[in-house]
Amino acid sequence: MEVTTGKAERTRQYIIEQAAHLFNQKGYAGTSLQDIMAATGLTKGGIYGHFESKEEIAIAAFDYASGIILQLLSQTIGPHATSSAKLEALLEFYKKYIISPPVTGGCPVLNTSVEADDTNPLLRASVVKVLNKMHRSLEHIVQQGIQHGEFKPTTNPEQFAILFVSMIEGGVMVSKAYGKPHYLHTVLRQLHQMIQEMKL
Repeated sequence: MEVTTGKAERTRQYIIEQAAHLFNQKGYAGTSLQDIMAATGLTKGGIYGHFESKEEIAIAAFDYASGIILQLLSQTIGPHATSSAKLEALLEFYKKYIISPPVTGGCPVLNTSVEADDTNPLLRASVVKVLNKMHRSLEHIVQQGIQHGEFKPTTNPEQFAILFVSMIEGGVMVSKAYGKPHYLHTVLRQLHQMIQEMKL
């Protein structure tokens, strides 16, 4: 029984990983069951033996893809002791990110939020959950900077977090649309300036 369960879990994970790249490149509406079948080499029955619907696959695939991003962001800030160093490390991460995204197709949070905004409330809820995690992490970094006397006490952690995520995601979108990475670099320079202005 354990062997069967283990194999089922591996198959389910394999479907999720393959579907994550498809959904991130082609979108929810643009990805068909046939696409997933072709990518996994499984039959319709083989796929729906693990998932009840295409929507369930999409949500699991988004959770997987966004999980990769969240883990990389955590690893990026982990080695740094100060709040400003953590924030600057994030800017460097995104500078490389636009050239070589960790997930095929670009930022899964951006891609999915744009498509699921009005059409898929469950998928949109998953996006909001990830954005909330990003906001909380950034707020915590800034709050720590204030408490340790690194940032001005008048700094607003929530406002900074909203601006940071909005500017990054917007910069990624515009750079991708125009095919010009330096558009994002302009945003990153502005965020760097904001970080400098927060310092005591």
